[in-house]
Amino acid sequence: MGRGWGAVSWGAVRGDLPASLVVFLVALPLCVGIAVASGVPVELGLVTGVVGGLVVGVMPGSSLQVSGPAAGLTVLVAEAVDRYGLAGLGTIVLVAGLIQIGLGLLRLGRWFRAISVAVVHGMLTGIGLLLIAGQLHVLAGADTPPTGLAGLTGLPDLVGKLTGSGTAQVSLAVGVATIVVMLLWDTLPGRPGLVPGALVAVVAAAGAAAALRLPVDTIEVEGLLTAIRPSFGHWGGLADPGMLATVVTFALVASAESLFSAAAVDRLHRGPRTDFDRELVAQGTGNTVCGLLGALPMTAVIVRSSANVRAGARTKASRVLHGVWLLLFVAAVPGLVGLIPMPALAAVLVHAGCKLLPWRALPELWREHRGEAVVLVVTAAAILGTDLFTGVLVGLGLAVVKTAWETSHVRVTVHDDVDPVHVAITGNATFLRLPTILTTLDGLPDDRRVRLDLGGLRHVDHACRTALDTWIEAQNRDADVGVQVIAPRPAQDDRPRPVPAAE
Repeated sequence: MGRGWGAVSWGAVRGDLPASLVVFLVALPLCVGIAVASGVPVELGLVTGVVGGLVVGVMPGSSLQVSGPAAGLTVLVAEAVDRYGLAGLGTIVLVAGLIQIGLGLLRLGRWFRAISVAVVHGMLTGIGLLLIAGQLHVLAGADTPPTGLAGLTGLPDLVGKLTGSGTAQVSLAVGVATIVVMLLWDTLPGRPGLVPGALVAVVAAAGAAAALRLPVDTIEVEGLLTAIRPSFGHWGGLADPGMLATVVTFALVASAESLFSAAAVDRLHRGPRTDFDRELVAQGTGNTVCGLLGALPMTAVIVRSSANVRAGARTKASRVLHGVWLLLFVAAVPGLVGLIPMPALAAVLVHAGCKLLPWRALPELWREHRGEAVVLVVTAAAILGTDLFTGVLVGLGLAVVKTAWETSHVRVTVHDDVDPVHVAITGNATFLRLPTILTTLDGLPDDRRVRLDLGGLRHVDHACRTALDTWIEAQNRDADVGVQVIAPRPAQDDRPRPVPAAE
């Protein structure tokens, strides 16, 4: 195919068909695992993957990135299901999708690129830690904790349970073996490129658990028609401020994750670049459909997308076909999912959570931009201590404050060896630097005249302007001292006005 769905070329088909199989095999265990971790029927995760392929896959925006349920939304979805139920989740996803469509039509997609990378890394770090902490309990045969923080605080008790329960030890052994198989598979020099390690590990765990009759929990399968609960709007819940906040969080986090994924995928190939506004409309359309079906929310997912590019995909056909394979799997052999042990899926999610952690980014930030590293750590800590929405807001606020602090450089130079004392203020005078300015001015000799040079100021905000006016007026009350301003200061209307010098 050419740049889209134009003329078919045999070279494109040869690349897209095997690539679609690779993406399908990568997506299958992740769709199932994310659904289980989110507290919804496994079929709903597969439905979201199908919608990501068949609906979002054909829409304009990006060319090679793949959409589906994302590990980054797992914690948020689990909290929403616990608070509002599956019906409420459908409404939340539907409205969040409509918001995304509106943002794209208003051409606001490009503005998501203005979000601090440190905040995004912090968000993913917090999500990754919560995901790991929660799935470690499942790995040991325990129930998923009600909140991410409970998962962290409950880890010491989990260790105690492991020492006294043979069933928990067997479950942990299955989970650890699954992780080991995934890691070893990726290091094999002659491994088949079409088969991902996660699928190999899950199939091996399922086979071992069935053959040895191990006492581990397996996935419960409801059936596709039973699991899908069409949601045509439980609009009354939107009167709840908490639900509205959850809707906005879904929309913003899903949009940011999708567009950052698009930017990353664009660096992996030489094909057409992503149109961020159109991609946002496509993601919103997918989430609207998922909301109507009562399925999980979706984002563009970097793991599946990078696998698609590495497998040789050339056009959108690969991601559409991956949706076809998922649909055929759900329709033909859903019972196979019921053979998968829960600790094996938990191991896949622990592995996915570890990939969300900034193993390389944080040390580099600390060496080169320590302020950014602090923003990352604070954002992650705020998510762990509160919730995703609050944590991201804290991170964004801190990033804004950090930027304001860094850009408000001001220098106060005092020459007291001349008469009058010469004081020069240069740079950007904002309220963040007001303590420095006033401390210097208040420390000047009380019995000497002052020449205040403000010619080097590029910007003066209202707080600093008011403080300087007040200080000058106070000094000018003493005719024997006083202040001579030898450069104009910005007035309220930002036009320079002279300040009379003291006689």
